[in-house]
Amino acid sequence: MSPGKQASEDEAAAPMAAGARLEAMRRRVRLSRLAVWTVIAAGPIALGVAITSSPTTVEAATPSKPTAAVHTTAQAADPAGYAQLFVHAWLRSSTDDASSAQARLAHSMAPDVELPDPATDTDAQSTPASVTAVRSAQRADGGWWVTVAAQYGDGAVRYYAVPVASDRAGASFAVAGAPGVVAGPARAEVPKSSYGVSVPEGDLSAAVGEFLAAYLTGAGEVERYLAPGVSLSPVSPAPYTAVAVQQVAAVEEAAAVEQVPADGTKVRVLAQVEARDSGGRWPLGYELALTARSGRWEVSALESGTALDGGAR
Repeated sequence: MSPGKQASEDEAAAPMAAGARLEAMRRRVRLSRLAVWTVIAAGPIALGVAITSSPTTVEAATPSKPTAAVHTTAQAADPAGYAQLFVHAWLRSSTDDASSAQARLAHSMAPDVELPDPATDTDAQSTPASVTAVRSAQRADGGWWVTVAAQYGDGAVRYYAVPVASDRAGASFAVAGAPGVVAGPARAEVPKSSYGVSVPEGDLSAAVGEFLAAYLTGAGEVERYLAPGVSLSPVSPAPYTAVAVQQVAAVEEAAAVEQVPADGTKVRVLAQVEARDSGGRWPLGYELALTARSGRWEVSALESGTALDGGAR
């Protein structure tokens, strides 16, 4: 190819390359404008992200995480206590005395709910002796159903389902409608106990009895029955005058041996005891963990009521 012809082709190719670069720049400008308008439609927060981030980050700025966070907050703000307070006031109010303290409280919590109209010859069924929230369930619309049990003086129990509305933050509530009488929660099946080993009278049952006597009656120091490193305060003031072990069952077979096993052997037991005070006798149950050391059993944890740490410190 002659030098003149090659020079002509080079001169023709230069404007074409410049045009291709210009078209590519225009496409990038159009895409940038489209991304900005998209995030403007998504809201001011997303726009702020778009200004300081790449287009990839802009696309990630529209997840549903804020919704999940609000839902979690609402779940934590269970309105059971609010519904319990309302039912307590509502059952003690009357249309005949709408200015009473209970009626005014019920009306302030549920302005659109009518007050009851109990018979004038009130009996044990008209006013409950106690009111307790027993179950809460959040609805799909964000509201709640709270089941409240009202126990009356004659032993009867009625369950009320109360609809409760909540704000998005779970910081305020309102009763959304009249409560309805419903069937109570079904009784759950109790799982089979893991304490299947019967513990005979001996060192282990004696250690359990002496520890619980010190723990519940103040007879002796609790520390002398504890394993090293375990701290556990007795019940104060002491509620009982005497404690007697009725039965001890264990999870591990080592708890049933006659002699105290080797140091470090651990067992878990369930002790059924009878406690006495001036008002009578009371059957109680305690789950304990014990460890063998130097020919004796020592309490290493009181599981009952201390599931988080077992009483160890």
